[in-house]
Amino acid sequence: MTDIASIKLSNAQIAWRAAQDIEDGAYVNLGIGFPEMVARYQVEGRQAIYHTENGILDFGPAPAEGEEDWDLINAGKKAVTLNPGAAFFHHADSFAMVRGGHLDVAILGAFEVAETGDLANWSVGKGGVPAVGGAMDLVHGAKRVAVITDHVTKTGAPKLVERCSLPLTGVACVTRVYTSLAVVDIEGGRFVLREKLAAISMDELQAVTGATLVLDGPVADLIVPEL
Repeated sequence: MTDIASIKLSNAQIAWRAAQDIEDGAYVNLGIGFPEMVARYQVEGRQAIYHTENGILDFGPAPAEGEEDWDLINAGKKAVTLNPGAAFFHHADSFAMVRGGHLDVAILGAFEVAETGDLANWSVGKGGVPAVGGAMDLVHGAKRVAVITDHVTKTGAPKLVERCSLPLTGVACVTRVYTSLAVVDIEGGRFVLREKLAAISMDELQAVTGATLVLDGPVADLIVPEL
């Protein structure tokens, strides 16, 4: 039996894979924490315009250590830089962009994702962001919602499930999940497997998934660089 912990992708590799599907010119919001890593791996030759709920459009890479301007931060309170032409705006205007359907992609983390596309990604527990925050707006305002996550919890329980047991962020909102073991689309209330690590068998992947994985055509190898 495959030792999943020894073969699974790192967070950086999951973020890299998600970045490959961001189209040139897309307006993108990245969730606080792990999803913020996606911005590091923008595909060469493409230019995404990143949005942050606290009021910046088209922020750039993180500044070098010691060169931070702490008046320039994203929603996760991390220092950012600005690209030429970047814009600042009021928090209310930022959410008008979200709710008005002006974002092409939102990429968020998750505690659970259901085969129906339901998402549970917030908690008031210790160490968590103490509210659902902008995620509830993002999942119903963005044109495409993707999730990046480990395939299982720290205790080995599935994160991809038939129905979420935790409070929902949004209903029927997620269309693709990038995990540490696979890439899964949500179509017609089903998890459709698109890519998986070559080192794990279909039976082993199904055993750590809390709902049926449907095969709807060829399943590609999930290939990422060493990061």
